[in-house]
Amino acid sequence: MPRSVNHVASRARRKKVLKLAKGYFGRRKNVWTVAKNAVERGLAYAYKGRKQKKRNFRALWIQRINAGARLHGLSYSALIGKLNSAGIELNRKVLADLAMNHPDAFKAIVDQVK
Repeated sequence: MPRSVNHVASRARRKKVLKLAKGYFGRRKNVWTVAKNAVERGLAYAYKGRKQKKRNFRALWIQRINAGARLHGLSYSALIGKLNSAGIELNRKVLADLAMNHPDAFKAIVDQVK
């Protein structure tokens, strides 16, 4: 009996990977074996990047809060400690936005906890 090969599924699988490789440079965009490796690596980096994005944004918010707090004579850790003891529950994202875009509101919060 002749060997049965599902060309429809394998062609579709290859087309899917080559579509993901669109925009890559050189043979990475049109040679199956090279494109497959490049796409796998790219998807791994994308997965890792989604986790790192959360860390990077938190670090950015902390830097902005620290810069805003030091303008008013406090460090970041002192400000966060006083906010917690005062029972003010604002997350770092909101505090960073206030420090950056609404300095008068941020100053009011700092004056409240001093």
